[in-house]
Amino acid sequence: MTTREAQTARRPRRKAEQTRTDILGVAERLFRERGYSHVAIADIAATLDMSPANIFKHFHSKTRLVDAISAQHIEKSVGRFAQPDTTRPAPERLLLLVEQLMESHIRDLEENPYVFEMLLLTASQELQCAHRYREMMVAEIEAIILDGVKKGAYPIQDGHKSATAASYAFACVLHPVMIANERPDILATRCKEVVDLVNAALRNPLAK
Repeated sequence: MTTREAQTARRPRRKAEQTRTDILGVAERLFRERGYSHVAIADIAATLDMSPANIFKHFHSKTRLVDAISAQHIEKSVGRFAQPDTTRPAPERLLLLVEQLMESHIRDLEENPYVFEMLLLTASQELQCAHRYREMMVAEIEAIILDGVKKGAYPIQDGHKSATAASYAFACVLHPVMIANERPDILATRCKEVVDLVNAALRNPLAK
């Protein structure tokens, strides 16, 4: 038995979930330090002292790895701005939600460009985390709209349909491509204008 084989034989087997967590943690750190495009699966494997094949066993491609890391980031971002406080009027809560998410994305672009690089990739390739982001956004918007309906602010009948339409409108200030190609001051103005327009539509729907 070679020295490496002996070391491998003595090494305790890690549970699959722990291995996935370790891979995600190291990959995110390397992406942060070097940038997504400058990190290969082999780099991640070498840092973890495992074979590239083991990485591919858990994540079938580098893109799948990015998808998983981005999903974690999205869960934290949207979850951080969820608004259970229903003491504020629904129109105010809607503006606050969109503003906070937009400002969070702008900070990522400025302070964590590696995260934003991955978000651009997920948006362009329609990865699973992008769908998850839309689902979470629609759910948060719908909760605010339904609270507005309950309190008489929005006389609408289909909260989910309205939330989905509103999420499309908010993409002009929340989509990574839009944020990457516009100045923050212009985005801030546009955000207020778009949310005002959505609130006006919710207050005065065409179909009663």
